[in-house]
Amino acid sequence: MSLRTDVPARSRQNTISVLLADDHPVVREGAQCVLERHPDLKVVAAVGDASAAIREAERLRPDVVVMDITMPGMNGFEATRVIADNMPEVAVVILSMHSSPIIVRRAMEAGARGYLAKDAGPDELIRAVRTVADGNHYIGQGLAHSLLDVRKAPRPEEHAVDVLTTTERNILKLVAGGKSNQDVATMIGLSPRTVETYRLRLMRKLAIENLPALVKYAIRNGIIPLD
Repeated sequence: MSLRTDVPARSRQNTISVLLADDHPVVREGAQCVLERHPDLKVVAAVGDASAAIREAERLRPDVVVMDITMPGMNGFEATRVIADNMPEVAVVILSMHSSPIIVRRAMEAGARGYLAKDAGPDELIRAVRTVADGNHYIGQGLAHSLLDVRKAPRPEEHAVDVLTTTERNILKLVAGGKSNQDVATMIGLSPRTVETYRLRLMRKLAIENLPALVKYAIRNGIIPLD
């Protein structure tokens, strides 16, 4: 689903230049193969983290950046905001496994002009890249409900915890409170490896990259006390 906007189309001749940012090589390579089957699209760089995406965007000034959310170090939201603030002529399309209205809105508020789920087909990726390069916004076909709900969805840090299961919430409270994986495993009757899997899953859902950020999130949302 594309939307007309007041974002001016970037001046270009025939080719749309694209920068890919995803920490999974198979995703980068697959997206590059899909895009470069079309003569009007050219991948100018493919990187594995958000900081590199910013550096390459500054150096190359591509028409479009296709960005994952969860990557090592800085996340895709932060990188999108930097690019949108400092390189407004560069359009960002988020390509993510997340599909909730909360996450979609967070991406758009960061400055993304497009959002696709990773199960989108090749044709839709092409359509999204061309649409944002022409100055419009694009929301993936499977995310139409998110587009309708995006204005009325709760603020990302208001109720994002609602996307977590009960077990994930309990683990969030314990881990953010300073408990080790072994401590948590003993307290709730799971193996340390299972606790680690749950911890990584809840961090992906919340688009949080490290433990200090997780602790701050838990404090802001009243999951653990400030003192």
